[in-house]
Amino acid sequence: MYLCRVICRDIHIEPLQTWLPTNDFPLVIAGPCSAESFEQVLVTAKSLATIPQVKVFRAGLWKPRTRPNSFEGSGAEGLVWLNEVKLQTGLKTCVEVATPKHVELALKQGVDIIWVGARTTVNPFLVQEIAESVKGLDIPVLVKNPVNPDPELWLGALERFQKAGLHKLAAIHRGFSFFKRSPYRNAPMWEIPIEIKRICPSIPVITDPSHMAGNRHLLFPLAQKAMDLEMDGLMIEVHNQPDKALTDRDQQISPLQLEDLLKHLVLRRSSYSSGKEDTLERLRSEIDKLDNELIEILSHRMNIVDEIGHFKKENNITILQLRRWREIIEDRLAHGISSGLDKTFLLNVLQQMHDEGIRRQNAIMNNNQE
Repeated sequence: MYLCRVICRDIHIEPLQTWLPTNDFPLVIAGPCSAESFEQVLVTAKSLATIPQVKVFRAGLWKPRTRPNSFEGSGAEGLVWLNEVKLQTGLKTCVEVATPKHVELALKQGVDIIWVGARTTVNPFLVQEIAESVKGLDIPVLVKNPVNPDPELWLGALERFQKAGLHKLAAIHRGFSFFKRSPYRNAPMWEIPIEIKRICPSIPVITDPSHMAGNRHLLFPLAQKAMDLEMDGLMIEVHNQPDKALTDRDQQISPLQLEDLLKHLVLRRSSYSSGKEDTLERLRSEIDKLDNELIEILSHRMNIVDEIGHFKKENNITILQLRRWREIIEDRLAHGISSGLDKTFLLNVLQQMHDEGIRRQNAIMNNNQE
């Protein structure tokens, strides 16, 4: 669990619907990973403009590629293409900026929305420079999460723009680089955007399933999960010929595929219908009671862990007992799985309890030594 210590009481952000009205459907931002040519941009945009849910056309112009010999975008030339997109389709335009110069060029060409990419969000100095370049302007800014799972760094970037006088802000959840093996290009780590929404409910969170998936076949379940978790919109990479794209071709889809994806999304209500309140409240009351019992049990367990720690110290026994830890894992997993619990969930719970036990016993050892 990633608990963020940033307090957001003073952050004032205009509701998303006041500056990007979307009717009854969550916001959809779509367009190619990279603007490659005038024809590619315009053909893709015209197709997207026929999809009612799409309100904003996105395209990368300055691409922060890992290797210098990769296609790094069309640069300022692409801004002219985006201006033509606005004229011919009526879609708002959105580009990534990484320097104050990018901002200056984008605003001169009438770009409607700018976003700060994941590789820029990790650098507070650069974010501050960009924030100062738009100080006092009425331009919407979207901030992607940093590459690493750091919610405070993410919120800190948003705060810098808020302190620069901007109030049309949103966060983009595009997943995180993580050392564990995963089917995704970037692990979703849904607990982080959920925590952002919990402590700063005024911040809209838009999900970017394209960068999470890294594979077009994983897009739909990620988009559906975002809707089930009440995220405020989707940013999806769409190319008129995705298999020929110069960047990230595997995660891009065609306009027709996007239309099909949006058609099959299930949008659920955030509240229950009248007459069913008693059932939901009864179930929630049971959860509350069980949570309190769990807390009492955990507290009692840790008290016993402390007693074991004192015993180990008095008898010169090491804190970590690997054989005992292996026995606990095997026994608890077998019992939990037979009770219908998920193995990964159980392992995480057991690991958290074990880590806390080690921490407490280590504190006992150090305090006694002092």
